[in-house]
Amino acid sequence: MDLESMQVRILKAMAHPIRLKIIKKLGNQKLCVCELNKDVEFTQSNLSQHLKILKDAGILESEKKGLWMHYRVRNKEILDVIGIVEKIISNNVKDLNQELGGK
Repeated sequence: MDLESMQVRILKAMAHPIRLKIIKKLGNQKLCVCELNKDVEFTQSNLSQHLKILKDAGILESEKKGLWMHYRVRNKEILDVIGIVEKIISNNVKDLNQELGGK
């Protein structure tokens, strides 16, 4: 797999609202599936599918502890990417507000 294909795979994996929510919920911590499934609007099987996509893209890694599978963000740089996107959005909103306020 070439570099561009790997980049697309990671970005596609991050580009789903549920998967983005999972990454942000994990942040800098390790959580079991039961903890990830708390206060969410999707089923256990749906969560498992999203976790597999994130793991296959190299975004998450897992470790089995007893009966539970625990997940964590593999490379913290992914959180930086999310932060950069949030900053871009914030700047765009500020620019738009200034444009609208200036008219």
